[in-house]
Amino acid sequence: LDAMPGKQMAIDADLNTGLIDEDEARARRATISKEADFYGAMDGASKFVRGDAIAGLVITAINIIGGLLIGVFQQGIPVSEAAATYTILTIGDGLVSQVPALIISTAAGLVVSRAGTDSNIGRDISKQVLMNPRSLVTVAGVLMVLGIVPGLPHTPFFIVALIAGAMAYYLTRKQKEDTVDEAPAEPVDEEPRIESFLELDPLSLEIGYGLIPLVDEPGAELLGKIKAMRRQVASELGFVVSPIHVKDNLQLRPHEYSFLIRGVEVARGEVMMGNWLAVASGEAAQIDGVPTKEPAFGLPAFWIEENEVEKAQISGYMVVDPATVIGTHLTELIRNHAWELLTRNETQKLLDNIARTYPKITEELVPANLTLGAVQRVLQNLLKERVPIKDIMTIFDTLLDYSPTMKEPEILTEYVRQALARTITKQYVNDEGRLTVFTLDPAYEKYFSHTEEGGISPDIINKLVKSIEAVLSPEKLKGKQPIILCSSSVRKYIRRIVERITSSIVVLSSSEIVSTTNLDIRGMVTYEN
Repeated sequence: LDAMPGKQMAIDADLNTGLIDEDEARARRATISKEADFYGAMDGASKFVRGDAIAGLVITAINIIGGLLIGVFQQGIPVSEAAATYTILTIGDGLVSQVPALIISTAAGLVVSRAGTDSNIGRDISKQVLMNPRSLVTVAGVLMVLGIVPGLPHTPFFIVALIAGAMAYYLTRKQKEDTVDEAPAEPVDEEPRIESFLELDPLSLEIGYGLIPLVDEPGAELLGKIKAMRRQVASELGFVVSPIHVKDNLQLRPHEYSFLIRGVEVARGEVMMGNWLAVASGEAAQIDGVPTKEPAFGLPAFWIEENEVEKAQISGYMVVDPATVIGTHLTELIRNHAWELLTRNETQKLLDNIARTYPKITEELVPANLTLGAVQRVLQNLLKERVPIKDIMTIFDTLLDYSPTMKEPEILTEYVRQALARTITKQYVNDEGRLTVFTLDPAYEKYFSHTEEGGISPDIINKLVKSIEAVLSPEKLKGKQPIILCSSSVRKYIRRIVERITSSIVVLSSSEIVSTTNLDIRGMVTYEN
C-alpha cells in the first residue's frame, strides 16, 4: 500500500515522456487501483481472522485452567485426573467451536477480499477454483489420504475425492481439446483501413526478390547494417532518423534495391548476390571482375567472386559484401537528405528533450521569440550543409541572442554557423590542422554584398559557375574536399549558386573558421569580364 503513490507517479512520468500512450496509462492505473483495493481488503481480512484466532486461544486457555480449578477445589478430583478429563473436554469443545469459526472466517475473508470487482463473487470463486486442474488433483489426493486414516469416515472422503478427480480429468481433457482446436486456426485477414493507403513511410527500402535473404533469414546482415547506420547517423548529426521500412517489390529486378523518402524514390542501386564489391582506393592494379561503380560515392569498382577477395585486397582494393554496399549507400543518402527528414514533429522532440533539463530555454525560445517552423528551418539549413546539430544548446543559445530582433531563418542560420565555428572547422581540417581552401575574387564579394537576393544577374551567376568549375577541377583538388572561402555577408548567396553545380562543394565564411586554423590557399575563383 505504501508503494502505490510511487507507482502512480511512475506511470505519470512515462506518459509525460511519451514512453506509453493514454490507453496504456489508463490500463496501468486500473491495475494499480485493483492492487490497492486488494491489499487494503486483505489487511482488514487478516485483522479479522487474527482477532478470531486470538479469541479462540483465550477461550481454550480459560477452559483448561477453569476446568482444573473446578475439578480440584470444587469436586475434589485429583489433579492428574482433573487435567486429563478437562483437557479432553476442552479439545472437544474447541473442535466444535473452531470448525464453524474457521468456515465463517474463510467466508468473511472471501467477501472482504473481493477487491472491489464488478463481477459476481460466486462466478469468480468457481472460475478460480476450476481454472487449474492441478488444484483439483491435489484436493483429490488429500481426501484419499484422509479417507485411509483409521477413525475417520471413509465413504464421504472417498466420494468427494472421486468427484474432485473426475472434475480434474474432465478439465484436463477439455483444455487439450481446446488447444488442438485452436492450433490450426489461422488469423482472419482483416480488410485494411482505407486511411492506411494514405499513410507514407518517412523512409523505406524496397528490394527485389533476390535480396530477400538479406532481411528474411536468421541473423539477417542487412537489418543489422541498418540498425548500426541509424546509430551512426544519430551520433554524427544529432537527431534520430525514423525507422526504415524494408519491403519487397516485384517490379524491381531480382538484385535491385530502391530507397524512398515519403513514397518518392531518391536513389536506386543493384548488387550481385554471392559476389563481393572491390572498390579501387588510389592507384590500384587491374583485377578480373565485372566493372561497375560504387553506388554511394560513384567510385570505380569490380564485382568479384569470393575466391578473388584476398587477391583484390593485396592489390589495394577495399572489398565489401552486398549488405555493406547497401548499408553504406543508405548512410550516404540519409546524410544528404537528413534535412528533409527533420520534420516539425522531430524538431518538437528535440525541444522536449532540452525542456526536461532546461525548461526556461525552450519557454523563452518557442513560442516567445520564434515559431516552431522557424527553428525547424534553421536546423534544416544546418543539416543541408552537413553541419551536425548535436550541440543543440549552443544553437538554441544563439537563437535566443538574436531572435528578439531577427526572425529570418536564413540570417539566423548564419549566426548559428558562426557560433558553431569549432565544430565546422573540425570537419574539414586535415591531421596537421590545415584547411585547404579556394578564395573568392573580391569583385564577386563586392557585387554580391551590394545586391539584393532577387536582383542577382543571370550573367553573373553563369560567370561564377564557370569560374568554380574551372578552378575546382579534379586535377587541382587532387582528392581534397573542395572548399570556397568568402565573407559572411555573401556566403548564403554563393552557397545557393554552388548547389546548382554539386552538393559536394563546401562554402565557408571567414567567421566560421577558428582563428588558430592554418589556411592552405590553393587558388581563387576569379571574376572574368
